Parts: sequence; C-alpha cells; structure tokens
Amino acid sequence: MLKSTGVKKTNIAVFISGTGTNLKNLIKHSLKKRSKFKIKLVVSNNSNAKGLEYIKKFKIKKKIINYKNLTNSEIHIVNYLNKENINIICLAGFMRILTANFIKKFKGKIINIHPSLLPKYKGLNTHQRALDNKEKYSGCTVHFVNSKLDAGKIILQKKVKIFKNDTSEKLSKRILKHEHLLYPKALEILISSL
Repeated sequence: MLKSTGVKKTNIAVFISGTGTNLKNLIKHSLKKRSKFKIKLVVSNNSNAKGLEYIKKFKIKKKIINYKNLTNSEIHIVNYLNKENINIICLAGFMRILTANFIKKFKGKIINIHPSLLPKYKGLNTHQRALDNKEKYSGCTVHFVNSKLDAGKIILQKKVKIFKNDTSEKLSKRILKHEHLLYPKALEILISSL
C-alpha cells in the first residue's frame, strides 16, 4: 500500500482589524504543499479592514463582529468557530481584547504575534517605547493568549538589532519581515504539539 502524501491540514481562524499583512503571509504559507494548516475563516471587528479585500480571491469565509454587546458577540463567534471546526485562532493585528471566558473555551489554542521582545513593551507603541528607552534590541514574539495582556507563554521570539538612525517606522518595517517568518513557524510548532 502506498502512503498518501496528502497532509491533513488543521483549520485556522485569523482575527484581524487592519491591513492584514500577517494574514496575507499566513495565507501564502497555508498554500504551500507541506503546510500543516488551512485558513478557513477570517474574523474582524472592522468591516473596512483592508485584509478582508485580500481574502476574496482565496474564497476564504469572513465574519464581521460588531462589538456593541461583547458577551453576545463572543457567544456568536464561538458558535461560528465550532460550526467551522476551527482548531486554532491566530490573532494578527486584532485590536480588541478577548474576554477570559472566550479564552477559556479555546485554552491553549489562541496565539498572537506581538512586535516586541516580551515581556518587555506589552500593549501599543512598542517600537517608539523601545527607541525612547535606548534599547539595543527589539524584535517580535509569538505567544499563547491568556487573560492578561501580552502575557501568555512564549512560543518563539526573534531578536532584531536597533540602529542609531532608527525611527519607529524603520524599526517597524524591519521587525515585520521577521514577524512574517516567525508566525507560520510558531503555528506549525503548535500544530505538531496538539
């Protein structure tokens, strides 16, 4: 009997709020032959998120969630994720904080990419804060999501040198390139461990 070379792919949902550069990158990786994941759904709290335009050509389903009533919205998302058999949630520039209740339902299955070397510079404006503190390095971190902001267990990190003439924009662009390498790698590590 010949063994089938078809890899069974894990269903992923990506949560975005904006341009979706990490989403685009994850889609690119998901289309590779040896990829272990398939992006089945994109969830956004912003109906004008640029990333939503991009998914049309890949025929990926989208779900827009309006967060007027957080509890109802999250119940709605959970039902939808279960219906689509989603195994892992990747946050990629998702600018809403998930409730502890939602996180508990997907314990160990929600990951996020953050543009700093956590535990340093949790939250926003990470590049400017690193520059203001005259750090020699910054970077990016893929971590599990728990109920505390940017505080979950680290899966992978990449250190990026800060140069003397760096601005927040320059540093951000350089780190983003590393985010694009790091996120799919961390995702594959998580899938292998499930």
